[in-house]
Order: sequence, then C-alpha cells, then structure tokens
Amino acid sequence: MSIQDIIEGKKQWRAHLARVKALPPDYQIVYKEMQKYLFKVGPVSLSDGPLLPGIVDFFEEGVAAGKGVLELIGTDVAAFCDDLIKDSPTYADAYQESISGGSDAARK
Repeated sequence: MSIQDIIEGKKQWRAHLARVKALPPDYQIVYKEMQKYLFKVGPVSLSDGPLLPGIVDFFEEGVAAGKGVLELIGTDVAAFCDDLIKDSPTYADAYQESISGGSDAARK
C-alpha cells in the first residue's frame, strides 16, 4: 500500500464520516452502534468494502422518505447487522477455521 493509497483512504473515510454527521441524531446513534458491532464481529472486508457506505445510503433514503431509523431496521440492531453479514466471512469464522484446522491435523 502506497502513501497515496493511504491518503486517498483517509479522504474517503472523512467524506464517509461527514455523511454520517449529516444524518439526524437518532440515525447517527444507531449507525455508531452498528459500526461498533460490525467492527467487533463483522466481515473481514469491512474496512474496504461497500457495507458501511451502503448503510449510510440506506439511511439517507430513509431520511428522505421521512421514516424513523427503527422503522427501517427494527429494534434489534445486532440482528439487523447479522443479517447484513450472514454470507460474508468474519474474523470469528477465520479463527474457528484455524482452530478446527489445527485440531484436525493433530488427529491425523
């Protein structure tokens, strides 16, 4: 990764955060909780993938439609996030694989 890539990544992240800050307060709170949850259990490609910008797009559409954030995602933020990443490999999956892979090799 070059210096230029790092600078471009920071610019994109700042633009992303500016979009989040433009959301209504209730949307910002839920977004931050989702982000916190996804950074703990989320997919391996979270930092460079389309998931977080996609959530902001979805929230911006909800704001434009005049809907509350809980109307969009329901009351269980974790369940909503789990549904978003259900088909994506997570760090937990990679860890489980490394453990089970190692124990299979030891048994042989």
